[in-house]
Amino acid sequence: MSELFNVAQLVEENARRRGDARALAEPHGSGWREVSYGELQRRIEGEHAALAHAGLRGGDKVSVFVRPGIDWVVLIYALFRLGAPPVLIDPAMGRAGVLRCVERIAPRGFVGIPLACALKLVFPAAFRKVEVTIVHGALPLGGRTISSLRSASAATPPLASTRAEDPAAVLFTSGSTGPAKGVPYTHGMFRAQVAALRELYAMRDGEVDVACFAPFALFGPALGLSTVLPDIDFSHPARANPERVVRALREHRAVQCFGSPAIWRRVAPWARERGIVLEHLERLMIAGAPVHPPLIEECLSILGARGDVHTPYGATESLPVSSMNGRAVLARHRQRTESGWGNCVGKPASSITARVIRITDEPISEWSECLCVPRGEPGELVVRGPQVTREYEQEPAHTAAAKIREGDAVWHRMGDIVREDEDGRLWFQGRKSHRVETAGGPLYPVAIENIFNTHAAVRRSALVGVGSRGSQEPVLVVELRDSARACTSLAGEILVHGHRLAVAQRVTRVLFHPSFPVDLRHNAKIDRPQLARWAAEQVR
Repeated sequence: MSELFNVAQLVEENARRRGDARALAEPHGSGWREVSYGELQRRIEGEHAALAHAGLRGGDKVSVFVRPGIDWVVLIYALFRLGAPPVLIDPAMGRAGVLRCVERIAPRGFVGIPLACALKLVFPAAFRKVEVTIVHGALPLGGRTISSLRSASAATPPLASTRAEDPAAVLFTSGSTGPAKGVPYTHGMFRAQVAALRELYAMRDGEVDVACFAPFALFGPALGLSTVLPDIDFSHPARANPERVVRALREHRAVQCFGSPAIWRRVAPWARERGIVLEHLERLMIAGAPVHPPLIEECLSILGARGDVHTPYGATESLPVSSMNGRAVLARHRQRTESGWGNCVGKPASSITARVIRITDEPISEWSECLCVPRGEPGELVVRGPQVTREYEQEPAHTAAAKIREGDAVWHRMGDIVREDEDGRLWFQGRKSHRVETAGGPLYPVAIENIFNTHAAVRRSALVGVGSRGSQEPVLVVELRDSARACTSLAGEILVHGHRLAVAQRVTRVLFHPSFPVDLRHNAKIDRPQLARWAAEQVR
């Protein structure tokens, strides 16, 4: 059994060391609302008391539907402190998806804004196990408000006596490559993530981080950073106002920023066109979908000499796995990227053990080194380490499909096809479920797309399969920079351009699509299954 540990201790330790230092900032009118580490700790303790007064207790799962901001961070850490795992479901997946997730997890507690409470009243079946309802806002709608509970609560209860292996939270996957699944995190896993992030990026106490992806705002207080939540809709990153993002970066002299490619496709051109250079920004971190050389190039154009683009690689089930810096991609790895190797995602983090195994869709119950493929051959990436989750919540079939046991240890199957180069770097070639199984063998989407994406007219492309598995026709769907240019002759020109490399010569059909469907969380992952269905209709 491991030692006593609660992830809320990390904030408590920072409050003792750096009580007057700013912990969080968020937009407020024309300025910013800020809290110090000392104030953040006092608010977490007060919220802990309020939650306990409402009847929540250690071990209770609690659905949280509160908009990201300082109050949200306080609430999550108060639940950690109580030992009641918050259940975080992305509202971007839509009403039906959210209700399915809630029903599956069956939480005892519910904390939500009035609109979420209304959803609970209209669809009571999904929330039938909820015994404690707390409204985070002004309208009670059948529940007590968090503000009234704060006023009525007594002394702060002590920090819950959780252990590192005890449940800390349930985070849902985005559902972009299959059904959204609940991923149980332990307190020890969060601690391992914090340690891995600090090591990978050499983060320093007090550095200013602008968090354009809400969950990353939870890491800041544990890492000792000064975290700024910009004025954006976190559920729709592709709609982010670039001026507001740049304002947050410049006004706070941010050293680090984390966001989706969808955000940086808007921010980088906007800043470059205005001659803006973010000299103070050292780490521009982009994740959530493959990050291609042209985006890296554009982002570097708005950074100073000390700045670089970093592309963390991982998943809800295992984060971080690795990271790669953009200057090295452009200087040393671009030729491989654009000739069929895929995207270089770097060497595994020191806490991660990674292997590349043969590709199969069948469950693998027990680990064996015989599963591994020779270095350089494509295969599925599997990882093991302290930040790797062990199961899915209430999903035994999905757990069996994604986890491999090795004694007490668990390997997670990332579901990604990769190659390992001679120096141990991993090259992402596409999702296993997106591979195109032709009569001549499999094709891996990202590896092929990178070749065709080098054509000047192509904004992005997606390789999909039409027909039965094993005899699929590979179809390249293209989104053009200028949709008016779509024509048969341009399709032929794009094919000729890609066919200069043998690996792309099995692709013989190009279709033009006006605007690719993307995932709901990052607005950046191409929805290849939806495009495949569309392509099948076009080629009939």
